[in-house]
Amino acid sequence: MTTEPDVSGPWPDIVPGPLATPPPEFARRRESGPLEPAAMPSGDRVPVAVRYEDVRALLASPASSRNLRLPGLPRLVSGIGIDDDPDALINQDPPEHTRYRRIMHGTFTPRQIEPWRPRIAEIARELLDGLGDDFDLVRGYALQLPGRVICEMLGVPMDRYEQFVRWTDMFLTTSTAGEQARYEGYAEFMAYAAELVAQHRAQPGGDLIDLLIQARDEGDRLTEGELVNTVFSLITAGHETTASMIARGVFRLLLHPAQWAELVADPALTATAVEEILRFDGPPASAFMRRITEDVDLPSGSLCAGTVVMPNLNAANHDPQAFPDPGRFDIHRFTGHPPNPHVAFGYGAHRCLAASLARVELTEGIAALATQRPALRLAGSPESVTWTDGLVLRPAAMHVTTGG
Repeated sequence: MTTEPDVSGPWPDIVPGPLATPPPEFARRRESGPLEPAAMPSGDRVPVAVRYEDVRALLASPASSRNLRLPGLPRLVSGIGIDDDPDALINQDPPEHTRYRRIMHGTFTPRQIEPWRPRIAEIARELLDGLGDDFDLVRGYALQLPGRVICEMLGVPMDRYEQFVRWTDMFLTTSTAGEQARYEGYAEFMAYAAELVAQHRAQPGGDLIDLLIQARDEGDRLTEGELVNTVFSLITAGHETTASMIARGVFRLLLHPAQWAELVADPALTATAVEEILRFDGPPASAFMRRITEDVDLPSGSLCAGTVVMPNLNAANHDPQAFPDPGRFDIHRFTGHPPNPHVAFGYGAHRCLAASLARVELTEGIAALATQRPALRLAGSPESVTWTDGLVLRPAAMHVTTGG
């Protein structure tokens, strides 16, 4: 007898379906309550947008503010959280956000990221060469690949890797850390990011931090606080969220062995497969909440000024009005069609700045598995996979095998 995995996560009202499929609650909400409130991990209740057109409209609206630092507003989590830092790019509104993003934009273009592709593929091969026939894909590969990549890009010594894994776990993948522990971890993490910036100022090189220090727009540069926060964000997002998508994507592919066999036979399909993985399983956490600064009319209804709302990206990516038969996982879904219009990387002004890097890491990471481990399969039942219980939902461990 098998049991369903524990993938309840911290969202009391919105529980994932079997094998980490989208919450069945999404379908009900799309039909009868597209802006119905739900409890956040903090316990605060806010409207949740679940329809594709509503989510895109919210993310694109100039009345959709990321300043959630006003007293008395609903919280995503109790205690200190990512929403509290005014220097974070994700928390800024125009004109500050426009300036900040304009300075950083050139650092993360596909043209800047593409030269990293061969090295990312090489790291993936090196990691797989060091693994036996049976291994935990999460700890042995999914976490290691983006961790090593971001360390090399930022010039972070690998001996500090385990430390920032613990920091990011505290913020994103565990709900057991107390408020004081998370505050202390945040302070330590930011201090380390400041230390890295200082080191690169003293001894400039050609790493990504050096490019950020040099980045400017008509003489305007990032402030010290913005630099430190950017490094913090890159380590956090560049490590955990990409690792989560590799783990979730491989899990989904192994649940569809015929599609995995197609990738093995033709690894060139990987880029298209990654887009369907991003639509079906991404992002591992939803978009950040927004505060409405003036009355807004959405396709599904109106929101009054002062309302705090959560646009749910995963729900939008499973809206049948935007994606026919959205519950069907199909790596050919957008072959020969216009670019996949999923919102896994967000939409509008706050669309993920490092989307190009994430796509390259996902594509090369999964292609390496298809070419070097073609017989890859789960070592146990899908139901035996354990899942994290924090803001990011991914396998905590996933034992796989390539043996006979």
